Amino acid sequence: MKILVHGAGGHMGQVVCRMAEEGRYGARLMAQVSPEFSTNPINDVYSNLDAFEETVDVVVDFSNPKSTEALLNYCIEKKFPVVIATTGQTEADKSLIKQASEKIPVFFSANMSVGIAVLSEIARKVAAVFPDADIEIVEKHHNRKMDVPSGTALLLANSIHEARTDAEFVIGRHENGRRRHQEIGIHSLRLGNEAGTHEIIITNGNETITLKHEAENRDLFAEGALKAAAFLVGKEPGLYNMKDLLGNK
Repeated sequence: MKILVHGAGGHMGQVVCRMAEEGRYGARLMAQVSPEFSTNPINDVYSNLDAFEETVDVVVDFSNPKSTEALLNYCIEKKFPVVIATTGQTEADKSLIKQASEKIPVFFSANMSVGIAVLSEIARKVAAVFPDADIEIVEKHHNRKMDVPSGTALLLANSIHEARTDAEFVIGRHENGRRRHQEIGIHSLRLGNEAGTHEIIITNGNETITLKHEAENRDLFAEGALKAAAFLVGKEPGLYNMKDLLGNK
């Protein structure tokens, strides 16, 4: 599986490159693209996507949401499948991703962790079993993270929303007033070099279920992205996510 890593100059991009060079999940690193680089084809590094003219099986993106449109246009033109592991896209960006998926295979998830995908399914099922329970989500990330709440917290909330269709997301409870039944509270903490912790608290007053996922390091996101890349090779155009990777519909 020949891959191009877009955003290779960042921390996550470098981890993906290292794993690809090690041959994880059948990957073969063909190109590292980042604006921090000076184009040097001998070393497989490029300053921008247009500087790379060869063919790959899939593009893995860990760049910046501001690059979404240019990335999608490039992949559509080249007919490259793409794994978008970057978070923080606007609704307009998400619309572009959906449109692109009509032409090429696109894998898009707010979190590339297989563990988070499993947690999401469990949370949905628990919420369905306890329809009257109060539900709160607490997420922690490093102090450099820009989007609040995290895309993962929203992913979890949306999964719960499938079972609690009248749910209303309350981002950071900061005003006086009684908690309403249909609320799903989402709270964000930004601390040091925290890799990512997501906790879901579900209580009906008689019993409490706490679901928690802790990322020990960010390597797990790179592993998930490479698994997604391997999954995407040979797929028909469409929008895929972690549920598809796990075989859940």
